[in-house]
Amino acid sequence: MQFPLEGLKVLDFSRVLAGPFAGRMLSDLGADVVKIEPPEGDVTRYWGKVIAHLPGYYHQQNAGKRNICIDLRHPDAKALVNALVAEADILIENYRPDVMGRLGIGYEDLRAINPKLIMLSISGFGHDGPESRRAAYAPVIHSEAGLIYRSHQEASLQQTDPHFQDLPLSVADTNASLHGLIGVLSAVILRNQTGLGQHIDIAMIDATIATDDKMHYDLEASGETGPMRNEIYSLAFSSVLISTDFRLLFKLLIDHGHLTDPSPKDASLEDKIRLRRGAVYQLLQAQTTEAEFDTLMRSINVAWGTVRNPSSIRQQATVAHRGSIVDIDDRAGGVRPITQSPYRFSNAKSGVRGPAPHRGEHNDEVLRQWLALPEGKITALADQGVVLSDANDRAKNP
Repeated sequence: MQFPLEGLKVLDFSRVLAGPFAGRMLSDLGADVVKIEPPEGDVTRYWGKVIAHLPGYYHQQNAGKRNICIDLRHPDAKALVNALVAEADILIENYRPDVMGRLGIGYEDLRAINPKLIMLSISGFGHDGPESRRAAYAPVIHSEAGLIYRSHQEASLQQTDPHFQDLPLSVADTNASLHGLIGVLSAVILRNQTGLGQHIDIAMIDATIATDDKMHYDLEASGETGPMRNEIYSLAFSSVLISTDFRLLFKLLIDHGHLTDPSPKDASLEDKIRLRRGAVYQLLQAQTTEAEFDTLMRSINVAWGTVRNPSSIRQQATVAHRGSIVDIDDRAGGVRPITQSPYRFSNAKSGVRGPAPHRGEHNDEVLRQWLALPEGKITALADQGVVLSDANDRAKNP
């Protein structure tokens, strides 16, 4: 079996998450992804556990890629980038919309070199609006797109801690990245018909709103028509989330003979709610093991989940069975865990293809393979400071 995207060449100019995650997924699907890193390095090289000079956050988002470090401010850098673009199928970048143009490597410049190039640009607010040059990371979009407000509003209804706080993951980045991948692969299919590439402008705020399944409640001021929030109960064996409206949960427990309605017919609504919630709470607390609780939930066909500490995610049954976390070479004589590709094909391969690269680790290799540059030319580029590497820096400053 082969990888679905074997043969595609990708230049990944991006940093942090939205762009690098897209590049990581393309690599997992078989593309040759070359990360173009600036001399100062990706900021994520400061985040996470460091093994063999590779921090965890950077490692997770850049595993399987190769790496060239180019000083884009060097006068000779543009010619080198243009030569690489001439060989590339896809280019990913997530700078502010004016940056690539100022460097002389905007889409119009690159299209003239390679009309088949597919360029994915991910930014906070898009390339053509009033906020196009506004700095944006995922938390900014979580705020502007209403996710933080809604999270606060729902927490207030549950009488839990009501202060505003960000989400515990960068969903605005990964949503934009995944929508960007759909755009890129659609453009690859279209290029097979037309012979021409595309510039894909993905705004994180667009991707977040488009992927927000609750947005219609806010747009139509109809929040009261939606289901009640899923509730979490602390039971003897664990805390569990029950994925259904409490009103339906109560009805199902009654219908299947697990409960009788404890509230008299003439009780006030407030008393009915109190008595019914009390009865359900007592029934759930009587389930002293996970097996007993699961049997109860299966009998009424209600989904539930353990409130799991993510540090134990590898012990989750399906995660363990499907290999959602795998161990790969840590480049220090051992292994380290990493998230696996989620794609499972019936007749093709996918999956993380190796550890993340050091800065400039593949300068020589890529320049030989992509551009057929002779050793002397590659050495000259390094001597001039056009390309750099961690290995050279560590040799100079051990």
